[in-house]
Amino acid sequence: MRVLVVGASGAIGTRLIPQLIDRGHEVTGTCHSPGKTGRLRELGAEPVVLDTLDAGAVRDAVTAARPDAIVHQATALAGARFSLSLDRMFAPTNRLRTEGTDALLAAAREAGVRRFVAQSFAPYRYDRRGGPVKTEDDPLDPAPPKRARQTFAAMSHLDQAVTGAGGIALRYGGFYGEPDAMVKAMRKRQYPMIGDGRGIMPFIHLDDAAAATVLALEHDGPAIYNITDDEPAPARDWMPVLAEVLGAKPPRRIPAWIARLIMGDGLSMMTESRGASNEKAKKELGWTLRYPTWREGFRASYGPR
Repeated sequence: MRVLVVGASGAIGTRLIPQLIDRGHEVTGTCHSPGKTGRLRELGAEPVVLDTLDAGAVRDAVTAARPDAIVHQATALAGARFSLSLDRMFAPTNRLRTEGTDALLAAAREAGVRRFVAQSFAPYRYDRRGGPVKTEDDPLDPAPPKRARQTFAAMSHLDQAVTGAGGIALRYGGFYGEPDAMVKAMRKRQYPMIGDGRGIMPFIHLDDAAAATVLALEHDGPAIYNITDDEPAPARDWMPVLAEVLGAKPPRRIPAWIARLIMGDGLSMMTESRGASNEKAKKELGWTLRYPTWREGFRASYGPR
């Protein structure tokens, strides 16, 4: 197929392009900065500079690329400054997940592109009641923290808009596989464990996320899939392992009552979050993980060479 990867210069996109080419697809990749076109060309994609929030430019790019399928991986997370307000930190990405998604879907509809796969998110979103691991059929959190409501709404908009158009939304787990902000903070012992560390995180290695995306592209929608590894884990399990792999001291601990003074109702995302099951994706997509759990994935990504 001719595949248009929007946001191709990001962490997923740069891993996705080679895998698409290996499957015999022809790739056009977009980036926001002209300085990234060389990297896309090196990976084997035809580069296009695109502002995904410019509906006219999006329409022109889709028309020129003549794709059989579109993969929406556009975010604005690189260099985002940490904030206790997810809505402030993710504001540009929220626009890409709402306005950008709508522009891409409109252009796809006008060009007759029937296959559409988009990046969504699994951590923190599922209802904090009930069992520890949720499936795609389980309800989402009906009362997100105040400073995360716009972010949660943007992700829900993407899920609904994409599946409503017959596409596939991939709820990725927490990415790892390159030295991101979390890893840098763990090395400096600046990523503390809150309370008893029972909040659950579903992880996914970037390479495994890209592999699942390729398979989803070849699968009919509409559908939503959790793209996570086999072991959603509470912080008390994974944080000490990551610190050990990095050669860092064990994470500091902050009592929940102190964290609540700083984080308010946002504390619930750290202490009550649920995991996400990957059984549907493995069964329906035929997906096999290179790193079935974060235990081997952390060591392969950050351990001694």
